Amino acid sequence: MSDRTDTQSTVPAPAPRHLDAVIVGAGFSGMYQLLRLRDHLKMDAVVLEAGDGVGGTWYWNRYPGARCDSESHSYSYYFDDDLVRDWEWSERYPGQAEILRYLNHVADRYRLRPDIRLNTRVTAAHYDQAANLWLVETDTGERYSARFLIAAVGCLSAANIPDIPGLSSFAGRWYHTGEWPHEGVDFTGKRVGQIGTGSTGIQCAPVIAASAAHLTVFQRTANYSIPARNEPLTEEFKQYVREHVDEIRQVMQATTNGHPFMVADRAARETSPEERQAIYEAAWEKGGLRFRATFKDLLVDQAANDTAAEFIKAKIRQVVKDPVKAAILSDIDHPFAAKRPPIDTDYFETFNRDNVSLVDLRATPIVEIVPEGIRTTDATYPLDIIVFATGFDAMTGALLKIAIEGRDGLTLQQAWKAGPRNYLGLQVPGFPNFFTVTGPGSPSVLCNLPVAIEQHVDWITDCIARMRERGLSRVEATDEAAEQWQRKVQAAADATLLANVSHSWYLGANVPGKPRIFMPYAGGMARYRGICDEVAAQDYPGFVFDGRPFRAAPARERSPSLPDWSTS
Repeated sequence: MSDRTDTQSTVPAPAPRHLDAVIVGAGFSGMYQLLRLRDHLKMDAVVLEAGDGVGGTWYWNRYPGARCDSESHSYSYYFDDDLVRDWEWSERYPGQAEILRYLNHVADRYRLRPDIRLNTRVTAAHYDQAANLWLVETDTGERYSARFLIAAVGCLSAANIPDIPGLSSFAGRWYHTGEWPHEGVDFTGKRVGQIGTGSTGIQCAPVIAASAAHLTVFQRTANYSIPARNEPLTEEFKQYVREHVDEIRQVMQATTNGHPFMVADRAARETSPEERQAIYEAAWEKGGLRFRATFKDLLVDQAANDTAAEFIKAKIRQVVKDPVKAAILSDIDHPFAAKRPPIDTDYFETFNRDNVSLVDLRATPIVEIVPEGIRTTDATYPLDIIVFATGFDAMTGALLKIAIEGRDGLTLQQAWKAGPRNYLGLQVPGFPNFFTVTGPGSPSVLCNLPVAIEQHVDWITDCIARMRERGLSRVEATDEAAEQWQRKVQAAADATLLANVSHSWYLGANVPGKPRIFMPYAGGMARYRGICDEVAAQDYPGFVFDGRPFRAAPARERSPSLPDWSTS
């Protein structure tokens, strides 16, 4: 035995880098938030991004057929008229690669990259109450402290991989659409099984089928889908966009869903069957989400909705030649657009291919995954590749993956144990100076997201600016305001058919064990914008600043506890 005593030296953790704000995520939200804080408020801010490139959702989601379901000229930033005029989209519905090019263009145009830390995943954030600072930890060992912490992590960024027995035994390869290999996947000559027929599955299937030896689609929930009728944009339309930037912006900000078209001011139930059929036919040929805007009562009146649902089901049976497949695909158990309404390119036509099979999981559920493939209650399907198009732990999953601890040791997991609870989708009680962009409680996934993102970021930035004017250092939503807002969110959902679908991911139903609570605000983007504007105009009722209402705070030049943002 040696008589030498070994001592292990402890290397002190590096001191955190101090900033005015840390922003988590470099997608649409994070990049615009950086621009507003850095360039408009002259704050020292940084974006921490887990990926090795900017783009957020469009960096990670590279699955076959990945495409936006908002029209390209509206799926853009509108804070700068010149940016809208200078960028030229090629298609009506842009694909993943084109959207990623756009976001990289934005990062370069506004010189955002120097303040974005790539390959840096935030693992924890702790609020230091005495110092009024957020202490942020990353997987790289870097540490940051900041007055403000802003989560721009995205609503659909935490992949939901179902817990199917035997997955680890599978002899082939498996992939989730939300974590797709950047080098791509070669399906040539392969037997592929696709689980999931939501938006991503509907986009994937036609592309996979085109090269695979055989594609077997495992469907649990049949879905509506409208043909996208995607096409190259004409020079005339591009010129129209350049000449009508302000008009397009005004329409998007005035509509329920943030799209560049208004919902028709007519009711399906008050329209004759013949005229209604003609309207639906024209909308079907036009394609895209404009079909949903044909009548104003589709999401509030079950009988009105039935007219649209039956029209689409008839179209499915008309397109799909095999009557057995057609019956399975049109056996839809929820109102049209009460779940996310996909648009597609040849989805239903794909089931007319000889190399495509359809398995009805309601009739024959999956029992397990075995080395050779997927076993259901009545058969085993030999597969080389499994594709999980099973969606995301939506709206809360990405936030809850980070160990966020607020005031008095309250964790976000504890605060949201019974479901997400916040005020305006912007702040959680107990978490001072922590903002969420398009979080639960906001319209987010129910609208064209860039419109919602710009509104959120502008509101957060204006709030921080007014704090600076008053010399205030801390803002926090109150418990009472969060409770009242949650009731409003539920009431808005209850006023529509959205709340009638128990298996929707809007309620978290796709994730076992997740609390069932309707998460997005269904009252419409325009109404939500008005509520937020009113809150700001009335000196922020529902928030406290340095422990008291905003209007009670004395106006002073600057607080010693706040940095001089005008020169930092």
